[in-house]
Amino acid sequence: MFTGIVETTGTVVEATDDEGGRRLRIEPDRAAGGGTGDADAMDDAGAVVDAPSDANEAEGDADGVEFADLHHGQSIAVSGVCLTVEAYRLEPTPQFEVFLASETVEKTYLGEVAAGDRVNLERALPAEGRFDGHLVQGHVDTVTEITGIERVGDDWVFEFDLPESVARYVVQKGSVALDGISLTVAERGAERFGVAIIPTTHELTTLSAKSVGDPVHVEVDVVAKYVERMVSGYVDAVGE
Repeated sequence: MFTGIVETTGTVVEATDDEGGRRLRIEPDRAAGGGTGDADAMDDAGAVVDAPSDANEAEGDADGVEFADLHHGQSIAVSGVCLTVEAYRLEPTPQFEVFLASETVEKTYLGEVAAGDRVNLERALPAEGRFDGHLVQGHVDTVTEITGIERVGDDWVFEFDLPESVARYVVQKGSVALDGISLTVAERGAERFGVAIIPTTHELTTLSAKSVGDPVHVEVDVVAKYVERMVSGYVDAVGE
């Protein structure tokens, strides 16, 4: 589970088609933090190798390196898509590799990303972690398109097309995850919805590089889905 509070961005170092899907190698940006790593590692060419004995004790430098705790099997949301770390390295810079199954390629825009593209990154929420966003599963519901970007004072207003398949779950002042970012629906029309973006979110996520027409992953609030399911079951029972 994730919170939609993006920890840092990263750069796609390599994107290759593979049997039944696609592989991405991603290098997280340096940020505050630190930790340890274990299990499989990658050499400079990206091949999986045994992790050196001191890799399990590697720590971030004075500035810290967010994601220095990379490990095999770890869940990381990549622009809102929950993916599993299959290989990683800590030196000279942290990088990790993930596999995109055919369904992920079909239902997200990660099948189109290339080396040099930037993505939002968030590690799974630890049990003792602080919960600052909303419940985000990393299960993208659909892909939408940016239809408008307007700067209002120090903030920005982003407008998106509202896909019919998720329209009933998007409500004004409700939560929505866009490219893995926990946001609040500020305006909701029949075919469009908008969110307000504060300077910090604009600066620290990939939204600053987005333009009108660009694709964005959408994950609606899963609580709305559960409510719908429970209510529909009650209605069906009463109808009988």
